[in-house]
Amino acid sequence: MKKFLIAVLLAVVCLGINVQAQTTATPQTQTSTQTRNEDETNLETHLFLIVATHQESAESKLPPSLDGVARQLRATLPFKNYRLVSTLINRVKNEGSLKLNWVGAPMTSIASTAPTTPSFSHFNIRQVKLVRDGDGQQMIQMAGFSFGARVPIQMSAIAAGGEVRPTTSYEQTGLGTDISMREAEPVIVGTLNVGPSGDAIILVVSAKRAPK
Repeated sequence: MKKFLIAVLLAVVCLGINVQAQTTATPQTQTSTQTRNEDETNLETHLFLIVATHQESAESKLPPSLDGVARQLRATLPFKNYRLVSTLINRVKNEGSLKLNWVGAPMTSIASTAPTTPSFSHFNIRQVKLVRDGDGQQMIQMAGFSFGARVPIQMSAIAAGGEVRPTTSYEQTGLGTDISMREAEPVIVGTLNVGPSGDAIILVVSAKRAPK
């Protein structure tokens, strides 16, 4: 009988230890699953290049997704016209990097450059990742955001015989910063003045979790 009671007590102790181990392991398992899911998350980035000019022209409407940006621009900047010249959509892994280089149409006013003169641009993000702010709200952070462009500027040169001929000179412009934003909410990153006409390139970016 004594041996039977000892065996029962040992079984109860072993059962308690097993239950405690399972209870302790459960949060760790949940944390590991959450971390794995975050590691598998992809983000979709949107870069909008807007050119602002002082020229009187037919109003170039920005897309509805940029209505908030358009109101902010018109309230703070003196330009008469805003037109969207490029939209770049890319997919990047959470905590990953992004590098783009491309050749596009001239971003300055049509009057200042020939339509066939291209611009050379690059867009880099050292790391883009999901983070939380001090209130626990989901944010997207872009560390090492960098944009640069070689923009064609039309100049006048006097050739032999006194004839004035237009020439094109490429000027470098760009910016670099670290930014955070709410998911799927476009934000103005910066403004770059380009060309003698007083045009400006306005950088707008947004990001959200990509569908699986």
